[in-house]
Amino acid sequence: MVEPWIASPSQTKAMLARHGFSFKKSLGQNFLIDPNILQRIVEAAGLTPETQVLEIGPGIGALTQWLGKTAKKVLAVEIDSRLLPLLRETLAPFPQVEVVHGDILKLDLADFYTAHFDGQPITVVANLPYYVTTSIIMRLLESRIPIELMVLMMQKEVAERIAAQPNSKAYGSLSLAVQYYAKPQVVCKVPRTVFIPQPHVDSIVLRLDFHHEPPVRVTDESLLFRVIRSAFRQRRKTLYNNLSADLLNTWPKTEIMDMLATLGLNENVRAEMLTLKEFARIAEAISRHSSPTFTRN
Repeated sequence: MVEPWIASPSQTKAMLARHGFSFKKSLGQNFLIDPNILQRIVEAAGLTPETQVLEIGPGIGALTQWLGKTAKKVLAVEIDSRLLPLLRETLAPFPQVEVVHGDILKLDLADFYTAHFDGQPITVVANLPYYVTTSIIMRLLESRIPIELMVLMMQKEVAERIAAQPNSKAYGSLSLAVQYYAKPQVVCKVPRTVFIPQPHVDSIVLRLDFHHEPPVRVTDESLLFRVIRSAFRQRRKTLYNNLSADLLNTWPKTEIMDMLATLGLNENVRAEMLTLKEFARIAEAISRHSSPTFTRN
């Protein structure tokens, strides 16, 4: 068996060589080898002996070991079956850790939660593959399973978009979609040099604290998100132009202008200038509109 802590260049390389493991570029595999970063992630997760953790993509178990030191239970979902023998080796000293072979994007999360957890809120911790970061985050946010918080490592640019505020270049539909469900906070930046193999970009660890209640109340949640997507359809265009060309293309243009004016919005305002609360007001105004029905796409 390996030494208890696998997160070092020598230990990681030795294990990979011993098992003859080769990286699959298609799975975005980059293994963390810096214990200082691992400590920052675990501290941000605020683990206690009562915490139940869902980890996505444990790799060879470097982060999983740190989670297993404190948490009541760690359930790690790994998509690559070739890593299962390595995980059995590195996680042998941690009986509270269970590894499941599967794809988090294909699991029925409600059934999965019921089968593996005891009904209490869980914490999600993950070093997310860059190519599916957004898909995994949105699937977890929309799943409605009782997640208390998530601590996620992801590509720097994606984290900046999620945490962005109005009137910034990174602010967009992803910022609003995530912030509807949770409050983002940057934990730390992670240089590309602390991974094997090194990715082409730096990373950020982001903490997402779930709202107990949505920060805005709307009659039709799906309409709110359609409004947001439509508003950012072409960033250089005004809110009025994007809405009239997409979601409200059956409305007379004067009615769109009147609606925006009633909400105190200038026709030249751009989507990146609006808060989530203002988007909710737009969605409510559209929902109440009794004249032409907006396009449902």
